[in-house]
Amino acid sequence: MTDASPTLGATAAEAAEPLSADAAAGTDAQSPAPAASVNGADAADVEAPVFTGEAPAGKTFWANLNSPFRLGLVLTLGALAAVALGLAFWNLSTIIIYVVFALFAALGLDPVVRWFGRHNVSRPWAIVIVYTAFALVLTGVLLLVVPTLIKQITAFFSDLPSTIATFQKSDFYGWLSDTFGSQVGQITDQVEKFLTNPANIAAIGGGVVNFAVSVGTTISGLIIVLVLSLYFLAGLPNMKVAFNRFVAARNRKKAAAMTDQITDSIGAYLMGMVVLAFCNSVIAFLLHLFLGLPFPALMGVLAFLITLIPLIGSVLYWITATVIALFTGWVPALIFAIIYLIYMQLEAYVLTPKVMNKAISVPGALVVIGAMVGGTLLGLLGALVAIPVTASILLIIKQVFIPKQDAKL
Repeated sequence: MTDASPTLGATAAEAAEPLSADAAAGTDAQSPAPAASVNGADAADVEAPVFTGEAPAGKTFWANLNSPFRLGLVLTLGALAAVALGLAFWNLSTIIIYVVFALFAALGLDPVVRWFGRHNVSRPWAIVIVYTAFALVLTGVLLLVVPTLIKQITAFFSDLPSTIATFQKSDFYGWLSDTFGSQVGQITDQVEKFLTNPANIAAIGGGVVNFAVSVGTTISGLIIVLVLSLYFLAGLPNMKVAFNRFVAARNRKKAAAMTDQITDSIGAYLMGMVVLAFCNSVIAFLLHLFLGLPFPALMGVLAFLITLIPLIGSVLYWITATVIALFTGWVPALIFAIIYLIYMQLEAYVLTPKVMNKAISVPGALVVIGAMVGGTLLGLLGALVAIPVTASILLIIKQVFIPKQDAKL
């Protein structure tokens, strides 16, 4: 007769429970239960592949070496596309320069337009006022300066022999002859022969026909730039909004603030450069006029063009004008050099800080490097726009790149 008592060592409750097997018995407790089959197939067969960050075997570069013809064709087409883009950019370089020049002109005039806007003048009417005033000033300057400029250029070449003769009688020429010997006289005679020969002047200008073509191209380019700058100035607010739409929505507020800061700084810089160049032109004209130096109108225009070059323009004009003044005499040349040097200090420490107070400050070394790079690539226009471009790059680095690097720990 069998014993019906509970199993040895088990309690009454344990003995009362039915005997059952654990569902996870014999398996890893951490592994999930097998999924139900889908349409009769095992779930492992339809499970999504795990992304490991590596390219599939057939998509790697080394795998493409197994098809050298296809790889060579792709590389050749890429090189041809790069060459075609380079040629297109080279052929369109003149148009690109016009567009860049017009854009910077619009940015330079925008502070004046916004000043009218702060005085309850609508933007369209402000643009009309600005361009009308600019046209009137330009017409007046051309009517006053161009006839005198032509006369003085003609007088410069016609009076060149007498000017050199007067220079040879001066004390400065005697000092040069005593110091450097007879070579000074030979150099002076060669310069006189070269400048008084019409063939050499024509060669410098590239010939009469080429000179006329250059003048026509310059005039047409100025008209294109004026028209483009008018359109850019009218649509500048919409252009800013459209540009900010390319930025992610979470960053648009910061991008809009940076865009306004960059455009305001560029406009203030360009307007300031024009104002400072105009002041240099007026001072040069008055000094040449009151000191009796030759060609005051010509030297005033030359001062305006040279002093547009950032940082070194005033120094270049000071040296050039002083050397030209030596042909009149060393006393007026010395007076001119001293007075203009005093004005340069006044401009550097008084006028420039007041005029450029809204522009982005750029270190002096970067100003020189930017001016040299811009001048080498695009001439005077490149030297003029290189500084605000450099300032914009510095602003982006300070407000975008450096904060990202500081956030990395």
